[in-house]
Amino acid sequence: MGTRARLPNLIRSLQKEAQPKPTCQQSLPSLRRAFSLYDQINLIDNVPNDQLRFQRYTDSGFTVNGVDYEGSLLCVGNMLMSWVPKKFSEITPDSLSIFQTVRPVPEILILGCGRYIEPVSPELQRFIRSTGMKLEAIDSKNAVSTYNILNEEGRIVAAALLPYGILS
Repeated sequence: MGTRARLPNLIRSLQKEAQPKPTCQQSLPSLRRAFSLYDQINLIDNVPNDQLRFQRYTDSGFTVNGVDYEGSLLCVGNMLMSWVPKKFSEITPDSLSIFQTVRPVPEILILGCGRYIEPVSPELQRFIRSTGMKLEAIDSKNAVSTYNILNEEGRIVAAALLPYGILS
């Protein structure tokens, strides 16, 4: 008897075993089915302990893995550090010089500009390109979400984030 012929029989026998056996007690419906789709898309609560996860942003900082941080942050992979710039005009090649030495080079730098998206100077664009990274400049609210998604996918990603309350 070939493998193809045995497969339907195996499936039928497994289905019979999986069917609930009648009992005299009435059981409650399974909540597992009701929450299974939610569990699959709920990235925030199902994060490995060694992975950074932005959970909240405020006008003055961020909450990462349950810890509140004030001010600007620089994230490289799963490393988090305080970052000097307090406003968008202070973001320079010098403030991002760590990316000249970081290995492996992140594939993308997500630049959280504060409350509004700001145009990135040609000098800063050239510098970021020279490191081998791509640049995505967006408001900080969307920057932390993008970082979470890309990091969850296992991609090597970096973020330079101004607090959301920064207007320019």
